[in-house]
Amino acid sequence: MNLTDILKKTGIENFKKEEILFLLNQKEEDAREEIYRAARKVRQKYFNDQVFFYGFVYFSTYCRNNCSFCFYRKENKQPPRYRKSRQEIIETAVSLKESGVHLIDLTMGEDPYYISHPEELIETVREVKDKTGLPVMISPGVVSHKVIDQLAEAGASWYALYQETHQKKLYDSLRTGQPYEERMAAKEYAAQKGMLIEEGLLTGVGESREDIYLSFQEMERLGASQVRTMTFIPQDGTPMGKIERRSFHDELLNIALMRILFPDRLIPASLDVDGLNGLKQRLMAGANVITSIIPPKKGFAGVASAKTDIDEGGRTVEGIMETVKECGLSDAGALSYQKWIEKRQSQR
Repeated sequence: MNLTDILKKTGIENFKKEEILFLLNQKEEDAREEIYRAARKVRQKYFNDQVFFYGFVYFSTYCRNNCSFCFYRKENKQPPRYRKSRQEIIETAVSLKESGVHLIDLTMGEDPYYISHPEELIETVREVKDKTGLPVMISPGVVSHKVIDQLAEAGASWYALYQETHQKKLYDSLRTGQPYEERMAAKEYAAQKGMLIEEGLLTGVGESREDIYLSFQEMERLGASQVRTMTFIPQDGTPMGKIERRSFHDELLNIALMRILFPDRLIPASLDVDGLNGLKQRLMAGANVITSIIPPKKGFAGVASAKTDIDEGGRTVEGIMETVKECGLSDAGALSYQKWIEKRQSQR
């Protein structure tokens, strides 16, 4: 196969399976750089080299689950546990809006309190939407269809719920005790109700190239409007805590291939893996969203990297702008983001 010829195409429907696997198997630096260049050209065509900024509010670190990879798993005694008040959440969301973000990402563990008191979650979404006027992404874990209906009615535009992998045996080893079909069904229902879906996969957890290909196929089948990939970071106090961390180069390749396969979708460069240190590489691989922007010294944590660059102010709009400009990119603006959402919703 010829790499240059394959990279003339975009859109997953235009690729054969063997071509995608061929791209996933590129290990030489020169070949990967060619793929990154192709991804940047696609981003320029579809998004005019503009990027979106997501404000991150991780408002509860309590969780009922025991995911083998997650620092905040129920049985881990090491992480700080907190549950922010609604007022703290709203004040943080407002400050994030004032700093220049385009979306508020409300994330929690599957907190038993909110699971049993969904009205608290729904009212929080409603007030954040009312006070900021920004689109809201909610990441509450698996919730009932009734709660999904109410979250959509309260103003949530996005439902984020990652499988991490779509190879079911591997999934079962990562998200222990959480039925694959139940998690997928929640996303499918949210999509039917008109919410936009974010889907994600982890790299460095034992996945094969075939597994990644399967994830790409499932992202397309689901109609995910935002697709993401993150490198697994071993966490203290977890069953996978002793696994050697792999480099983020496979994540970069996944980002680039997602851009080529899903040219009109949103693809994050997360600050939650390597903080500012890895932002440039992820943007240069074709990402067009910067996620996990967190206000400093407010007592909020990240997820994969609970503290990296937060209180130093590196994970703020101001803190990322130099890197954005170095990559030849610019702030798309909140109005542009709102128009993208409205266009995407009209297509579904």
